[in-house]
Amino acid sequence: MAETAVSSENRVTKYADVGLAVLLVTIIVMMIIPVPTVLLDVLLAANIAFGVMMLLATFYVNNALEIAAFPSIVLIATLFRLSLNISTTRQILLNGYAGEVVSAFGSFVVGGNYVVGGVVFLILVVIQFLVITKGSERVAEVAARFTLDAMPGKQMAIDADLNAGIIDETEARVRRKNIQREADFYGAMDGASKFVKGDAIAGLIITIINILGGLAIGVLQRGLQIGAALQAYSLLTVGDGLVSQVPALLFSTATGIIVTRSAGESDLGLDIIKSLTGNHRPLLIGCGMLFALAIVPGLPTIPFAVLGVLLAVMARGIYREGEAQRVESERKQGSQRGPSQAGGEQGAAQAAPGSPENVLPLLTVDPMEVEIGYALISMVDPGQGGDMLDRIGTIRRQMAMDLGLVVPPIRIRDNIQLKPTEYVIRVKGAEVGRGELMPDHYLSMSVDQSDDALVGIPTTEPSFGLPAVWISPEVRDQAEAMGYTVVDCPSVLATHLSEVIKRYGADLLTRQEVQKLVDLVKESNPAVAGELVGTLGLGDVQKVLQNLAKEQVPIRDLVTIFETLSDFGRFAKGVDYLTERVRESLSRVITLRLQDESGVISVFALSPKVEQRIKDSLQGDLNQGWQLGLSPVEVQQIMKSSAAAAEQMAMAGLTPVILAHPDVRFITRKILEGTLPQLFVISYNEIAQGAQLKSLGTVE
Repeated sequence: MAETAVSSENRVTKYADVGLAVLLVTIIVMMIIPVPTVLLDVLLAANIAFGVMMLLATFYVNNALEIAAFPSIVLIATLFRLSLNISTTRQILLNGYAGEVVSAFGSFVVGGNYVVGGVVFLILVVIQFLVITKGSERVAEVAARFTLDAMPGKQMAIDADLNAGIIDETEARVRRKNIQREADFYGAMDGASKFVKGDAIAGLIITIINILGGLAIGVLQRGLQIGAALQAYSLLTVGDGLVSQVPALLFSTATGIIVTRSAGESDLGLDIIKSLTGNHRPLLIGCGMLFALAIVPGLPTIPFAVLGVLLAVMARGIYREGEAQRVESERKQGSQRGPSQAGGEQGAAQAAPGSPENVLPLLTVDPMEVEIGYALISMVDPGQGGDMLDRIGTIRRQMAMDLGLVVPPIRIRDNIQLKPTEYVIRVKGAEVGRGELMPDHYLSMSVDQSDDALVGIPTTEPSFGLPAVWISPEVRDQAEAMGYTVVDCPSVLATHLSEVIKRYGADLLTRQEVQKLVDLVKESNPAVAGELVGTLGLGDVQKVLQNLAKEQVPIRDLVTIFETLSDFGRFAKGVDYLTERVRESLSRVITLRLQDESGVISVFALSPKVEQRIKDSLQGDLNQGWQLGLSPVEVQQIMKSSAAAAEQMAMAGLTPVILAHPDVRFITRKILEGTLPQLFVISYNEIAQGAQLKSLGTVE
């Protein structure tokens, strides 16, 4: 039986598009070809039934998106009613008869009095046009506007939940899609309300045209008296208007219900009952007012008294139910805690001020945090239009994709000890970056032009230390036209945060994070993870990954890294030696990061004399590591020559790269990392096969 129902449903949905196309074509044809009165009766009855069904359907939706096709349904229903109006008008004017349904509405519903029918028709039109449709149109317009304005905040909230690990990527994608659907729905409802409004106006105009046309045909063509023609044609026209306005009123009411359902958690009837009976006090106040009206001389006593008694009974029942729920809740809480636990909590609360455990939470250090002055809070608060949380989520995803770093959640808090426009970036409690921002201003930077050409406040860009100028929004277009790079305050902070993560990302790789990475590999490659654990300790793996992260080598390819560590870790435990072997296994990744758009790596090569001098001064072995024995003068000369080479490459728009022998690459990087953190030092073994090298000179 269930299989039959499912197959029947599949057949219906399978040909739903064909059925809708046929329906629309039929509606258009009805406007042109006369419809028999028998079929017209069926279609008019179906129109009324369809309106009732849609009105009732809106009562049982908890969310407007559950009936997302409602705007299209309104359009189709409006078109259908207009086609029926045209068909009935044709029958009335040609034959003086438009079927039993129209005649029944014209004679039975309004008692055969076309004046009464006209008044009822006008009242229905006024109710639909000025009350329901006008209100629905306004609510839909405001809802569409507020939904669009709230989209950035909702998307940032989704990103914040995603970054905090509350939801996964699939759930975040579904929520973003629902936000977009919600905005599209209310935008469509704003337009659909115009259809309902136009339908009411069209119904009124069609009725007036029918009356005038009926009078003309009755008097001029059929020779009837004006009174008789008015009686015959006006009665049918009013009946036709009522037949069309009843379903139109149902649809306009359904539209109003849909657009006003904002925070319902269940069907509409239950929501209304909960809203009216949620508190006994309003019922008691209403009861007292009804009894007061019952004793006023001249007013009927019995109706007001009966209603007052009814409200009093309802208020008493609601009050008793609320008290019973409160007592039951307190009983459950008391049974869950127990007397001993409650006493313990009280004792703990009394002893808290002097207990040593009270200061333990103060020893917790956030992996990464940003402290801001109070003038920068608006950049972070989504309620004030701040998008910094969204930007931080993007940074974390970008770091995971580019470098394989899993950046922990970054805590942002205000600090009244800072200047209002100042911020501080901390890694494990230590300050690693500081800067000042000017809200409502833009930071303008240029390499080739002088900053004095712009009117603004001179400053220094916090990420790279470049000279810059804070400019007002009015000067932004001028600065961009002059070739300046113009960024807003959140972008300045986001860029500084990204550079700090790149430079200090190794400090975020704790042993707990490394254990998570090992467990991640174990899920897909248990043999690799098992061999690694049996060869090296977790601390050795951590130090190798930290060395890679310091030089911005992506560690996403954990399988290759762990395989290399397992291969070479059997006979050497030196972290420096293992790091070099891992870098060589990641040669393709390193090469791709340093190639330009044409696939060429431009380098300055370390001269053979310098390489030999460094190699001769090394002290140590594979297990203990190496120490440099150069004199401070020689180290300063190497640093000075390398800085000149890096500056020359940077001025040419190239990535600063120095090429060294594999035996001295690591120690060369150790020499230069303090003063030239942006300089890449690679060895010959780290260049992938087929890569093109372009030597710009040597470091002497």
